[in-house]
Amino acid sequence: MNTTRVLIVDDEPNIVMSLEFLMRKNGYQVSIARNGTEALEAVEQTAFDVILLDVMMPDVDGYQVCRHVKTRPERQTTKVIFLSAKSKEADIQKGYDVGADLYIPKPFSTRQLMEKVRELVAAPTA
Repeated sequence: MNTTRVLIVDDEPNIVMSLEFLMRKNGYQVSIARNGTEALEAVEQTAFDVILLDVMMPDVDGYQVCRHVKTRPERQTTKVIFLSAKSKEADIQKGYDVGADLYIPKPFSTRQLMEKVRELVAAPTA
C-alpha cells in the first residue's frame, strides 16, 4: 500500500474535491486544509510527503505556509507544489524563493500533475 501522505490546501471546494479524488484514486493518503491556518496546523501534526498548495487564500497565503514548512528542520523532506492562478513570472519566482519544489499555474492538467507528484515522491531527498 502506498503510504505517501498528501496535504491539499485550497479554499476552492471544487478544486479540493477533484484533487482529493485524483490523489486517492492514485493510492495516496489525503488530508485537506481549506485555508492557510488549517494548513499550518496540519503540518504541525503530520509529516506530509507532498503539499499541494494554493497561493491565494483568505488568511495565511500559500507563500507563508511554504516558508513555514521549509524552515522546519523535521519537514525538510516535504515537497511543496504550488497550484495557483497567479501565473506571472514574479509570482512563480516568489514561489520558488520561499522554497517550492514546483509551481504549476491553474488551470493545469491532472495527468501532468500526477506525473509531477510521482516524480517528486520518487526523487531521492538530498
